[in-house]
Amino acid sequence: MRRVLRGLVAWWVLVVVVVCVVCEGKGKGKGVGVGRRNAYATMMYMGTPRDYEFYVATRVMLRSLAKLQVDADLLVIASMDVPLRWIRALEGEDGAKVMRVDNIKNPYSTQSNFDWRFKLTLNKLYAWKLVKYDRVVMLDADNLFLRNTDELFQCGEFCAVFINPCIFHTGLFVLQPSLTVFDDMIRQLEAGRSNPDGADQGFIGSYFPDLLDQPMFHPPPNGTKLDGTYRLPLGYQMDASYYYLRLRWSVPCGPNSVITFPGAPWLKPWYWWSWPVLPLGIQWHKQRLQTLGYSAEMPVVFILAVFYLGIIVVARLARPNLSKLCYRREGKSVLLLQAGLKLIAMWSILAAYIVPFFLVPHTIHPLIGWSLYLLGAFSLSSIATNAFLLPMLPVLAPWFGILGSLFIMAYPWYPDGVVRALSVFGYAFCYSPLLWMSLVKIVSSLQVSLDREVFLPRLGENSSPAGFNKLY
Repeated sequence: MRRVLRGLVAWWVLVVVVVCVVCEGKGKGKGVGVGRRNAYATMMYMGTPRDYEFYVATRVMLRSLAKLQVDADLLVIASMDVPLRWIRALEGEDGAKVMRVDNIKNPYSTQSNFDWRFKLTLNKLYAWKLVKYDRVVMLDADNLFLRNTDELFQCGEFCAVFINPCIFHTGLFVLQPSLTVFDDMIRQLEAGRSNPDGADQGFIGSYFPDLLDQPMFHPPPNGTKLDGTYRLPLGYQMDASYYYLRLRWSVPCGPNSVITFPGAPWLKPWYWWSWPVLPLGIQWHKQRLQTLGYSAEMPVVFILAVFYLGIIVVARLARPNLSKLCYRREGKSVLLLQAGLKLIAMWSILAAYIVPFFLVPHTIHPLIGWSLYLLGAFSLSSIATNAFLLPMLPVLAPWFGILGSLFIMAYPWYPDGVVRALSVFGYAFCYSPLLWMSLVKIVSSLQVSLDREVFLPRLGENSSPAGFNKLY
């Protein structure tokens, strides 16, 4: 067990050292030029449980655009309640221009299918007020740029990608700013224009209903700007779900330019647990390593690591016995006490695997996140093991199961996503009997420990005076 402990600590330290070499990023974001005629814009607003995560994602996207040396301003449409320290970071460190706006009231919030996550997404309409620019590429924060896409500024008055065969996606679209269009959109909102989802996607889709019938955008070789509306090739909004079927891109229409991550909010690529569950998440973190870095999260990581290592050392040296807090009881009280201790022991083991998950900083690099989680689960499991005199290996069976599943999912040479999924399910099927046997072993060992004299002395061997309950 000491070898396992030393190996675990050495592995975790190695991971932290490797990532720390680059966690500061490759310098601060470059400033954008003055007086540029085009802009890449995104929006920020408050009021969701994931405000900070989207703030980090926005900064990474802006810095990745700066690294690609785009010939355009970087602009953030921020609601008035966005913290000033975030605004200063966007302007001073990321080289972005910030436009402060009041939230546009969403008149669709009473719809039965309304999702409150999208209550303020209509702020995206402010992009049409940016009349100082010839063209604006409006972006969601979950876009991952693979190359410079400045040719989009040659597109017409409105251009978007059809991820869904019939509905274009508003995670990236090109527009020609116009106060006339903006004012008309606001009037349409106030008039209650039909909106199937109550968010920006449904409203903008209904405002440009004929885009599906428009020609495909091909940038003119002479650099001129087009008029009218166009469909953008799928390469400008490659849905990550397309990748997971074949574990490679197969998008022949247009250059592979931008990856987008629509879908479940808790599986966005910036969350440490999204990889290796979803393989593409590591590409987003590669961009963060090269741009923003992880300096904001590292102090918490080191504090947690020291805390967990301290728990392991104390648990190995002290070997506490929590059952000595029990009073001697007779009859049914003994059975109730044993049942209570069993329940506490099982909940302690369960908590050892749940609590560390929520303590890891959400946007840390996956290698550090999983290493810190496994270290935390190991340390808290050692408390339950020593407190209730349980065998170590059965308690750590879920730990080894999680570690094995990570290796199965991270294996990089699967021919396609189907084989990968079958491998994961096969591993889970084969490992589940081991988990069950470990649970049985824990329960039986716990019963043996409770029957020992060190836990609950036999009723006939009470050395204390009658009627005297002694606290151990």
